[in-house]
Amino acid sequence: MKKLLIILSLVTGIYLWMDAGQSRQPVLVGDMPSTASAVADDGAIERAFENHQSQLQVEGMGLVVRLLADDTKGARHQRFILRLPSGLTLLIAHNIDLAARINALANGDRVQFYGEYEWNRQGGIVHWTHRDPDGRHVAGWLKHNGRTYQ
Repeated sequence: MKKLLIILSLVTGIYLWMDAGQSRQPVLVGDMPSTASAVADDGAIERAFENHQSQLQVEGMGLVVRLLADDTKGARHQRFILRLPSGLTLLIAHNIDLAARINALANGDRVQFYGEYEWNRQGGIVHWTHRDPDGRHVAGWLKHNGRTYQ
């Protein structure tokens, strides 16, 4: 737990200072059906933000407003900022040691997500957007341009 808090603090600090990205060829888990459409209800995230709640599984959708450099300290994470329909912003920290990176990600792209929300003053962080190889945590995912990254 202490390691997780240190990593989250580090990710938050880097989030405030970095703004470049790296790319690698993704390995895709699967395709999202073309008829699937997620309606983002960010009310649960809004309430978690207002109440300073953390460790909540959340699902939503937002637009990429900023690409950040990968966090390469410890487990590597692809990082970017999403703006939800409500205007709230979230840092997405996607573990690219356990899941494929989204190579073609650009500002203005829509990304759906399912992961664990951690509160911070900037809006919050969503992580665990991948499968847990030990099977102890709920599997999360990201969806971008019809593909699922897990």
